[in-house]
Amino acid sequence: MEAAGTLERGLAVLRALAADPARPGRATDLVRATGLARSTVDRVLGTLAHLGYARLDGRDVRLAPRLMEVGEAYLTGSGLRDALAPLAERLAEELDESVSLAVPDGDGVRFVVQVTRRRTMSVSFRVGDLLPAGRCAAGLALLDPASPYALDDQLIEPGLIAVAAPVRGPDGQAACALSVVSHTSRHTAEGLRDHCMPALREAVAAMEAALAAAPADELPAPAAAPAGDLPWPAGGDPARDAKRELGMGFLQSLARGLAVLVALGSARRGLTLAGCARATGLPRASVRRAVHTLERLGYAADDGTRFTLLPRVLELGYAHLSGLRFGEIVQPHLSDLTARVRESASVAVLSGDDVVYVARVQTVSLMSIDITVGTRLPAYATSMGRVLLAGQPQERLAAIVPRRLSPRTVTSREELAALVRLAAADGYAVVDEELEEGVRSIAVPIRDRAGRTVAAVNVATHAGRAGLDDLLHDVLPALRETAARMEADLAFARVAADPHGR
Repeated sequence: MEAAGTLERGLAVLRALAADPARPGRATDLVRATGLARSTVDRVLGTLAHLGYARLDGRDVRLAPRLMEVGEAYLTGSGLRDALAPLAERLAEELDESVSLAVPDGDGVRFVVQVTRRRTMSVSFRVGDLLPAGRCAAGLALLDPASPYALDDQLIEPGLIAVAAPVRGPDGQAACALSVVSHTSRHTAEGLRDHCMPALREAVAAMEAALAAAPADELPAPAAAPAGDLPWPAGGDPARDAKRELGMGFLQSLARGLAVLVALGSARRGLTLAGCARATGLPRASVRRAVHTLERLGYAADDGTRFTLLPRVLELGYAHLSGLRFGEIVQPHLSDLTARVRESASVAVLSGDDVVYVARVQTVSLMSIDITVGTRLPAYATSMGRVLLAGQPQERLAAIVPRRLSPRTVTSREELAALVRLAAADGYAVVDEELEEGVRSIAVPIRDRAGRTVAAVNVATHAGRAGLDDLLHDVLPALRETAARMEADLAFARVAADPHGR
């Protein structure tokens, strides 16, 4: 396989997986969908799994949250989301209606910002979704940008109404369309127009001013992924090492092509070939082949010297992956942990003075701990609770009044405070039969991109099966590795934890 062809085949497999991302794919399905040979599909999947873009579970294949960095490259590189999303949120709050921003993409429009008001009847469009331009207000506004607004009176779906207006960039061309979306149970189409038009015009003017003030030089965009987590660190060639390690099962040219794709989103106005070569550490010839393949497939464009990503990049699973809930993201890693240590494992978040379980995998044994998702337990008497409390202000801990749950429960506030401080210093907590006699557990924190503790993951066992030394020597390393993988996926997905696992 020559380099450009390899990238094209890899993207074909990703598109096939993204066509029905809620259902796990199989290699045989992908062979039929792409027309590629089974050996080619297997090598592509092995490479995607190594990069963290896909997850292989037996014969099933699923897109992995890390793939979102591909869509993030477009969203950050275009600058539209970062410049305009706060103004869209302000408009949604003012009107108490859902608001979206969409950009042209071929014969359709693709959403790049969604601010949805939660109601019984609410908009279900996601960032990355594509709609026919002639069937929605945003598309109509972009098809005729000379018109002050466009109205959608149930064109795309019965009951759904919207009004939209074009937002022009510094060049005077329509950069995107701003839409206010509602339902006929709240307004008529004309009533929605009259209700929102003054605020919509003000928001458009503010957005155009924001775009005019945006830097026009080749400046770094916000990171599409946490530092060091891109598949292609600047100045290095890890794909070469992976090729040496994995051999024929790893497609080095596919990894390089995807690295080029991500790198193109690292500057507001795109990159020159030389700039992309510097950003990726790749030879200029390799960059040129990858960029020309991306152009041919409609994922990139050039203005003569610079290459930028196009919104079609979002078709590579972004809409589905951005909709994953917290519990759905951590669950596969929890299953891996349970298979590794052969004990039940859980993830919980802090809610008041309790921990609430948002994900759990339970082993089958004669003696098992009966806990399900949604279970609430006192934080002070659990290992997850103590690592979560370690990230809280001291006054939060001081307000807790511990009570005895078993003969070994710590009920002294001073001793509890000392144990929480120890958990903060050690980076883990062990609770030995304090919640219930016979139950022993160990937990570590799960942190967000800013380093704040947002959740905890633990392994719990019966005291008769594992001693404290076993937990520290055998389980703790696996726990820490699992937490790190969860943190990486959660950082790419930009999802927050809450007591409902959303």
